[in-house]
Parts: sequence; C-alpha cells; structure tokens
Amino acid sequence: MWFLYIARGKDDTLYTGITTDVKRRIDQHNRKEGAKSLRGKIPVSLVYFEKCSNQIEAAKREREIKGWKKTKKLQLINTSLCSV
Repeated sequence: MWFLYIARGKDDTLYTGITTDVKRRIDQHNRKEGAKSLRGKIPVSLVYFEKCSNQIEAAKREREIKGWKKTKKLQLINTSLCSV
C-alpha cells in the first residue's frame, strides 16, 4: 500500500511526498535524511495523508497536489481535520 502525505516544517513549509510507511518517512525527515527542502525546517509534523492503491496512483496524486497553491493545500488539510 502506498500513501501520499503532506508534512509541515517548523516555518509552515508544506512538503508533499509519497511513501509506503508514513511514520518511517516523517522520522527520516526529522533525522535530516529526507527531502533537502525540509532539512533546515525540523521538526516536521504530519498534517495529512491518504491511501493510494499503488505507486503510480500515489505519484499522480503527488504531482497533482504539488501543482496546487498553498491555500488549496491548506483547504485539503483543514477539510480532512474536520471530517475526523
């Protein structure tokens, strides 16, 4: 199973990525082993994730969300928080 996730850095930077293990990936970001764009922005927290059926679907969704403006990403995050 693959997941799309959005992480938030300490400066409110949003990072979108894909992984098979969300917890491990967030831990990697916090150990500075993840994306270079987040290395100076730890601690990183998970703010959104969704299940994808395979890597191709996850990568397509990642590309879609990476093309969004920050305000649209925040709407997605806030909508998911309200539905919990």
